[in-house]
This record gives sequence, C-alpha cells and structure tokens, in this order.
Amino acid sequence: MRSISRVADVSINTVSKMLVDAGQVCAAYHDQYVRGLNCKRVQCDEIWSFCYSKDKNVKAAKAAPKGAGNVWTWTALDADTKLIVTWSVGDRDADNAANIMEDLRDRVKTRMQLTTDGLKVYLEAVQEAFGVDGIDYAQLVEIYGAAPGKGDESRYSPAECIGSKKVKVEGEPDIKHVSTSYVERQNLNMRMGMRRFTRLTNAFSKKLDNHCHALALYFMFYNFCRIHKTLRVTPAMAAGVTEKLWNTEGIVALIDARDERKRTRQPGA
Repeated sequence: MRSISRVADVSINTVSKMLVDAGQVCAAYHDQYVRGLNCKRVQCDEIWSFCYSKDKNVKAAKAAPKGAGNVWTWTALDADTKLIVTWSVGDRDADNAANIMEDLRDRVKTRMQLTTDGLKVYLEAVQEAFGVDGIDYAQLVEIYGAAPGKGDESRYSPAECIGSKKVKVEGEPDIKHVSTSYVERQNLNMRMGMRRFTRLTNAFSKKLDNHCHALALYFMFYNFCRIHKTLRVTPAMAAGVTEKLWNTEGIVALIDARDERKRTRQPGA
C-alpha cells in the first residue's frame, strides 16, 4: 500500500480508503451473484497468515487490535471452473468450518463431490450442512514425516509429506477425483498474488478488517478479471456467473455506483 501511495503520489490514507471501498463492494457483489452454481467437484482448504503479530507475540505486543494473531483463510474452489465459490476468515476451528460449509451449501444447487484435507472439524461441519446423504464427501489425509535438514536449515522447512490416503466419508465419492491439488495451487496463488501472505516480511496485515478487504478484492479479480490459462476465460465466465470479461474499471464502477446510491438516498439530494 505504501508503494502504491509513493508511485501514485497520494496519501497512504487515500489508498487505505480505496481498499476499504473496493473490499466492501467486492464482498457484496460476490455474496449476491456467486450463487445458483452447478458444481460437480469442490475442493476446500485453509491457508495460514497472521494479523499485527503472531499468536505467541500478541500478549507482549503494544496496543494489539482486535483480531490480532493467527488468521486462517478458508476457501472452497470448483475443480472444473476454478471458481472460488466461497471464502471465510477466522480461526481454524469448528465454528468457521461450519460457516463455510453452510455458505457452500447455499451457493451450489446441485449435488457435488467434496474433498477436504484430514482436519477433523470438517466431519461434523459437512454432516450438519448437507445431512446424511446430501453430498459425496471424502478426505485426502496426508501423512507427514520430520522436517528435512538439521538445525537452522530446517527452521523454515515444512514437514515432508511421505504419503496420503483417500478416506470415503459420506455418499459415493469417485475415488479418482478425491484430490485437493487445485485448491492447494490456489493457496500458492494467494501467497504469490497478495503481499500480505508473503512469509518472513513486514508486509503482513496490521488490521483484520483490511486483511478481509484485500481478500475480497483479490477474489473478485481472480474470479472475474483474470483469464485462467487452461480455461481461456475467467472462472466466473466458465461457471456461467457472467458472460463478460471484467477489468479493474468494472470494479471501480461498482464503487461509483454504490456512492451514487448513497447520494440519492440522502434527504434533499
């Protein structure tokens, strides 16, 4: 954000206000129009980041705001169209698992096959949202060994994945399509595409609200503006949510339209 303020020669407060405006209209547009989907295969996952400081440092942090600490972004991705169907921000717990499953249920009108990782909170969340026979659900449980290397070399290295197993949970999932590859690739897109998710830097979010606004803007751009290389259209076009290719001017137009509606509702306008 500070780089943008320097390049555009505007105040950092102006950039912050634009982020808030863009995030609000993008979240509202996604909530209204990304519905009634015909998804066949959906993959869900969670990606870690933090706001203001990591959990272990929150108590010692000066004036830590509400929402400081570890933050998990939950995503549900259509494996065929690569559309981000829904997303949520919060802790890695049962409540947030239930929230994203209920929202996923409300956005997809067809029976789907769902794949998640082996996180246990998904089990009850999926059953509560879809019932006993409302979905074909399986988990891809990854098996990890020790982190590679020794000493400082292993400090920033993830544990080595030494295998995985496909576990049928509900319905009749097609085992050959039990995978989280696409949603995990999307996690990499988020790390590469949003500075806030870059590890070992000082670019992390300082406020949880701005973190959510940045995510809303990113997902709007990803779904509606960015042409997927293999699909040759945007995910939203592939999913039938829109027929046109959006650009950033279209997102700015959403902000202008919202501001115009506010002006017309004001007494004496």
